[in-house]
Amino acid sequence: MKTRYYIGTAGWSYKDWVRVFYPKQQDSSFDYLTFYSQYFNITEVNSTYYTYITPSIASGWLRKVDEEDDFVFTVKLNGDFTHKRKFSKENVLKTVAVLDILAKNSRLNGILMQFPYSFVFNGESVRYVGMLSEIFGMYNRFIEIRHSSWNNKDAEGFMSENDLTFTTVDQPQLGEAMDFKPVITNGRGYFRLHGRNGEGWKKSISDFGRGERGGDPNERYRYLYSLSELTDIAQKIKEKEGKLKEINVIMNNHPGGGAVVNALEMIILLGEKLKKKIPSSLKKEENKSLNLFGDL
Repeated sequence: MKTRYYIGTAGWSYKDWVRVFYPKQQDSSFDYLTFYSQYFNITEVNSTYYTYITPSIASGWLRKVDEEDDFVFTVKLNGDFTHKRKFSKENVLKTVAVLDILAKNSRLNGILMQFPYSFVFNGESVRYVGMLSEIFGMYNRFIEIRHSSWNNKDAEGFMSENDLTFTTVDQPQLGEAMDFKPVITNGRGYFRLHGRNGEGWKKSISDFGRGERGGDPNERYRYLYSLSELTDIAQKIKEKEGKLKEINVIMNNHPGGGAVVNALEMIILLGEKLKKKIPSSLKKEENKSLNLFGDL
C-alpha cells in the first residue's frame, strides 16, 4: 500500500514569518495562504479553537488555494468542546457549517480534537470522547492526548473501535506527558511536533499555575529541530509506511519560522518531492540562524 503524505504547519498567518518565509516586499494582491499553499499540501487551522468562524471565511480559503489541487485543511475543534467541555447545539451547527464547506469541495482532511494535559484516562473521559466522535462521525477525527495515562491497550482499542486516529505528539517530556510513540488505530497517522523547548514549557506551566498571563504563551513553541532530531523522527514515521494509507505531519514550532524550516526539511527526509524551490530567504547563506538546508 502506497502511503500518502501530508506535511505542513499549524497555522500560516504569522507576521514573524515575513522575511523568513514570506517576502518582505508584498503588493496589495499578496496573500499568505496562497503563497503557503504553493509549498505545502496541508495546513492546520488553529483559529477555530478560539472562535467560531463564518462559512464565508472558509469559502475565502477555498478561493485562495484554488490553484493547488492537492491542498487540504485540518480544522482544530473549538476549545468549548475539548477544554471547557461545555457546548451547545448552536456551537455544533456553526462548526459543521464550516466543515461541510471544506468537505464538499474535497478540501477537508479532518478535525483535530486536542485535549489538555489534565485530560486523564478514565471512564468519564472515554465516554466524552465517544460522544464527540459520534457528533462529528462524518469526518476524519484526530485525537491529541497529552497525558501518558492514555498509553494503554484499552485506550488504543477504544480509538480503533471508533475509527479515531491516535495523534502522536513530540513535546518536552515533563511530568506525565505522553512520549513520542506512534500507535496505529486506523488507516491514518497524525504527527504533531510542538518542539522541545523544555524551559519555555516549564515557565508557561508555572505562570498558568499562579494565574498569570504575562508574556507570549506561544513562546514555549519557539524551537528549531536539529537535522539529527528530525532524522530520528522521520525514521520512526517511515517505519509506519505501508501500514497506513495516509500520514500527516504538522509542525507547531511556529515562532520565528521554525515550523516552516522543519516542515520543508521533513518533506525531504521522508522522501517526498518539494512542490516548489525553497525560498532564497531560507537558504543558509541568507538566514544562518534558521536553516539547515545546506546540509541536505
